[in-house]
Amino acid sequence: MPRNKKGRALDKWKSNRPATQAGCVRVIGGKFRGISLLYSGNKVTRPMKDNTREALFNLVGGYLQKTIVFDLFAGTGVIGIEAVSRGAAHAFLIERHVPTTKLIRTNVETVGVQKEVTLDSSDTFFWVRQFIKHNQHESTDADSDHSVFQRIAGSEAPWAVFCCPPYDFFVQRTDEIVDLLNSLLNVCPPGSLFIVESDARFDLERLPMADRWTCHEYAPAILSVLKMAGPETNEEDHQA
Repeated sequence: MPRNKKGRALDKWKSNRPATQAGCVRVIGGKFRGISLLYSGNKVTRPMKDNTREALFNLVGGYLQKTIVFDLFAGTGVIGIEAVSRGAAHAFLIERHVPTTKLIRTNVETVGVQKEVTLDSSDTFFWVRQFIKHNQHESTDADSDHSVFQRIAGSEAPWAVFCCPPYDFFVQRTDEIVDLLNSLLNVCPPGSLFIVESDARFDLERLPMADRWTCHEYAPAILSVLKMAGPETNEEDHQA
């Protein structure tokens, strides 16, 4: 059973970050702190609330240095960009909604992280299957259609996987979400970090290795965190 922790009451939380303008989300911390990113307001894109994102990065920000980040169901891209701001080596942003990917590209250019961010306009479930397939075959063809994966192949850098899909997916596509997490957990490097944002409708017992996760409630969001064992440890460090 995942270990549950009650997060602070976000409606009473006085943050030190600058106010965010309407139609924007803001990078909260790191070297790009305070930069505003565009948000269309489209209901297809549900950016994590600023207070929840701040709470998330307070939990995991110290683990992001030199990691390879996967921002699955990227939406505005702010999670991946925030991770780079806090020291991640590279971020892969996966988002299938084409108008939103155009907005992400603008945000990436605004921050100036074109070299540190790879944006893929693709269905996340399909992208992960292709990534796992490529990882298993360890292709070295630089001209491959999946040459983007070459940046990961052979790297021992730990991953930071942010899985923040539409909440309805946890009801409508539960098995696919669980399979996606399982497939990445099976191939991730030691010391990798997994973060899942769901709501209360998702049965946290369905998480792979459920007893190793720590879950923090910031209503309506529930942030589930798993820190895998590093190369010099024998047990998962799931204290985040």
